[in-house]
Amino acid sequence: MKLPRRQFLHLAAGAAALSVAPRIAWAQAYPSRPVRIIVGFAAGGGYDLIARLIGQWLSERLGQPFVIENRPGAATNIATQVVVSAPPDGYTLLLIGPTNAINATFYHKLTFNFIRDIAPVASITQQPQTMLTNPSFPARTIPELIDYAKSHPGKINMSSPGVGSTSHLAGELFKIMAGVDLVHVPFAGNGPALTALLGGQVEVSFASLPSAIEFIRTGKLHGLAVTTPMRSEALPDLPAVGEFVPGYDVSAWYGVGTPKGTPAEVIDKLNKEINASLADPKLRARIADLGGTPFALTPTDFGKFIADETEKWGKVIRTLNVKAG
Repeated sequence: MKLPRRQFLHLAAGAAALSVAPRIAWAQAYPSRPVRIIVGFAAGGGYDLIARLIGQWLSERLGQPFVIENRPGAATNIATQVVVSAPPDGYTLLLIGPTNAINATFYHKLTFNFIRDIAPVASITQQPQTMLTNPSFPARTIPELIDYAKSHPGKINMSSPGVGSTSHLAGELFKIMAGVDLVHVPFAGNGPALTALLGGQVEVSFASLPSAIEFIRTGKLHGLAVTTPMRSEALPDLPAVGEFVPGYDVSAWYGVGTPKGTPAEVIDKLNKEINASLADPKLRARIADLGGTPFALTPTDFGKFIADETEKWGKVIRTLNVKAG
């Protein structure tokens, strides 16, 4: 029997409404159990600190624990694979940053495609990297470091939180632009990399500002510079690398992703709550204290930002011919 067009459209609209209603109701009830936030670096680093700030906010706002799970290794690829393989239900999230954008070019045999397999949820913050030395190191400024490195080629060890990390590429870019030879020593996260610097196992390190700022303020580590073109409001006396190496610019950013296919209603709910956190004076102050600037985008705009970052770092990696070790 052929239905009249008006009756057919009415029935179709009703069926669509019935299919949407359960999803909306399910999203309203989300989360009904603990949520994991997977972090691709060891505890104590910038990723971990930001994840814990947002996790605590979401736990208090949504009434379920947002548990931080550190899965360091392979420059976040292990953590990303955990999330890509998880059910797309909003109960497994990924703390993401520039390392994820870098890996798309840096690694050639990944089992996932980050832009295809991870859905952007919300951006959180942007901040500089820092260039640090052990307090016993004789060079106290960028010009002094460059002079010392040129007179001691291959004798200065530079730690980073891992091969292919933002900090690693910040160091490689500095080596190229300043014309110096620093020996890269990778570690499994910002925490171990800074521990090595504190212990004098290495002389120089590039690290996220959140993980380094208290060491700088207490004098346990010496801050040489920040990696953004402008100085940081959190450390206004610390110069920018670009003041001595014209054109040098490396910025870090953090956000949240989830497996592709996660219901849009859940993503929108998380985006709304995370953006609300960035408007909260107490959390904004905490982010500023860590050297960051709140960075709120819609899921669509955050996805475009990630794509742009992937293209930018791809050009840098190809230019420097940096390869996964």
